[in-house]
Amino acid sequence: MKLKDIEKVHFIAIGGSVMHNLALALHKEGLKVSGSDDEIYEPAAGKLEKAGIKPENGWDAGRITADLDAVILGMHAQADNPELLKAKELGLKIYSFPEFIKKLSENKQRIVVGGSHGKSSITAMIMHVLKYAGKAFDYLVGAELEGFDLTVSISDAPIIIIEGDEYLSSKLDPVSKFLKYDHHIGIISGIEWDHKNVFPTLDDYTKQFDDFADKTPKAGSLIYCEADNLANIVGSKEREDVRKLPYNAHPSEIKDGKTYLITPDKDKVEVKVFGKHNLQNISAAYEVCKAVGIAQKTFYEAIASFKGAQNRLTLLAESNGNFVYKDYAHAPSKLKATVNALHYQYPDNKLCVAYELHTFSSLDPDYMKEYSGTMKHADQAFVFVNPNNLKLKEGKGYTEEEIQKAFDRSSIHYFNDADQLVNAMKEFKASHSKCTFAFLSSGHFNHINFKSIANELVS
Repeated sequence: MKLKDIEKVHFIAIGGSVMHNLALALHKEGLKVSGSDDEIYEPAAGKLEKAGIKPENGWDAGRITADLDAVILGMHAQADNPELLKAKELGLKIYSFPEFIKKLSENKQRIVVGGSHGKSSITAMIMHVLKYAGKAFDYLVGAELEGFDLTVSISDAPIIIIEGDEYLSSKLDPVSKFLKYDHHIGIISGIEWDHKNVFPTLDDYTKQFDDFADKTPKAGSLIYCEADNLANIVGSKEREDVRKLPYNAHPSEIKDGKTYLITPDKDKVEVKVFGKHNLQNISAAYEVCKAVGIAQKTFYEAIASFKGAQNRLTLLAESNGNFVYKDYAHAPSKLKATVNALHYQYPDNKLCVAYELHTFSSLDPDYMKEYSGTMKHADQAFVFVNPNNLKLKEGKGYTEEEIQKAFDRSSIHYFNDADQLVNAMKEFKASHSKCTFAFLSSGHFNHINFKSIANELVS
């Protein structure tokens, strides 16, 4: 299927991050786009309205007409959705968004970046380098990036870079998204049990990545992080005529709070990202770029100006040797990687970390044991839970002792009031001359004003 073959598309549950960006990308290419959702939040609502797409609130079967070329179903939509039932009744073509992306990229080289962590950063690095090199490509990425208007692009480019999520495609198609793309080059950055509500055991979860690796075609490439135990087990398995490309953290050195890559030619290239996990991400991106014909010199020239994906180790404020960062740390390994990165990048500073337990898995008492030892290198550690999120665990709260036991650290302080958390961080700053602060979460600490607080913490 090509864009020229379709004219009119309707999105059921258009408000999702990828869904609304895909809608905008298709609208940009001249398609007639409509959509609906039971609730649409910012920034999706504003972006859609600005583009002239006015999604409807609630569900109405009358919006589904026989002249629709495709109906795209979001994960948020239930199986008994009236619009979905009407589309099925009319015999319309119904796709989950990964199915639709695959249909539109059947004649492209498909590069799919999978893994429990680092997907957005690796995808963003590849996109940054390809753009620098002037290479035409399409993409789907889970974070907003500087220099790219949307997080989805669909055109007649010969390559597509896809951030491949292991979560399910839709209620009609409960298959991991990254299994739908049929990659030619696949990446596994690491495997850490997540989405406990869908994959109740580690074996269930790991099987998705094993299936992903098994889908690598003959003459295809599988790139995987050798330093990650599960990724190495899955990636190193023998597969007929599949090119295995294991990688580790890129050689580097830290000097005066700056990270320098040591290239194969022994040159030193200063980069704006840091931490062992980002050095691993750079190695993954390097392997992909090499596979699509990017010269070594071009890669290092480009990666030097890469600032990172939105909310991935983002520097909010700095002054007089004090720093405040925000990072999308949504899982134990990501939390540990970010804490360690900040510890080694600024060894002379006191490190104060605020971590929000936000996802369904992280709020599960059994899963929370996975956080043991993750904040070992923080001089001060705080854990926050938004009271509104406790509905995920049937309203039951935590005690500070339970949090301390799960994280295996008796000095952790637990907060469910964001203002009290911020005050505790300010008190820590008052006792130390040079500090590094970090707000780590896939959430928003109950909508605190990060920029204002960051400026106060470094003043």
